[in-house]
Amino acid sequence: MAAVLEFDCLTKEYHSFPGRCLRALDNFSLRVEPGEIFGFLGPNGAGKSTAIHLAMGFMRPTRGSGTLLGQPFGQAAARRRVGFLAENVALYHRRAERLLRFYGALNGMAGSRLDQRAQKVLEMVGLHEQAKRNVGRFSRGMLQRVGLAQALIDDPELLILDEPTSALDPSARVAVRELLLKARSAGKTIFLSSHLLSEVEMVCDRVAVLHHGKLVCTGRTTDLLAAGEQLELVARGIPAGLFPGAVAENGVIRFSIPASAQRATAEAIWSKSGEIVSMNPRRRSLEDIFLEVTSEADKEDKVQ
Repeated sequence: MAAVLEFDCLTKEYHSFPGRCLRALDNFSLRVEPGEIFGFLGPNGAGKSTAIHLAMGFMRPTRGSGTLLGQPFGQAAARRRVGFLAENVALYHRRAERLLRFYGALNGMAGSRLDQRAQKVLEMVGLHEQAKRNVGRFSRGMLQRVGLAQALIDDPELLILDEPTSALDPSARVAVRELLLKARSAGKTIFLSSHLLSEVEMVCDRVAVLHHGKLVCTGRTTDLLAAGEQLELVARGIPAGLFPGAVAENGVIRFSIPASAQRATAEAIWSKSGEIVSMNPRRRSLEDIFLEVTSEADKEDKVQ
């Protein structure tokens, strides 16, 4: 099956005077499959927004290529089938309902279908009671929600969302999370760039981590979280210095080990006449993985 979004050996360089070159993306390749929620992660300046702008056709790559819904980047016909939300939402100061009708009309919608869809998406993002209010008076969180509504207005096949929940309160984040899951159930594909790793962990089928313009990690979320599973041990009767990172508290010591070291660690404790109080799995978080792969990438860059 053809990818919904694909970057193929893509490099983007910015040149400035006198002769300086910034490589925002470096031989970057990635595939997003139909019907998945894909998390696109990376530190500030990693190249995420550049990749998104290239996919949307806002700029051209220095080298390489890519396709959006089966067509080369920059094709208007493909872009009409995409709902896009930029990181920094900038909207015309109009009443929310009128604003959405404006964006729907730009996508060829009209008449009662457009009116009904505008009402529906406002309800989907929890702003139906604010339909007659000018968005110039909206809070940042409300602007982000109406921005998401404009991305949804023409019922797109693909949603490309750059930090869609960064300004939202917890209840609004839950609502957006449910909205994305419903969109996936309806056969939509979502490409989600976010710094809120806990949100990504809860909704994304696959994730990729970009660092200094290079792809440093990609895979299914469940597989990445399960890989390198850790165990948390609580023991007594042994010195805290016996295991790196062990912390003494209330007469016991607490530390973590790889699951593969379970037997060797238990034998080491028993050989010192110690006692294992508890041994429980410690599930890694997406934050753990993110920090691990970006730290390793930094070390490799220093060596080179």
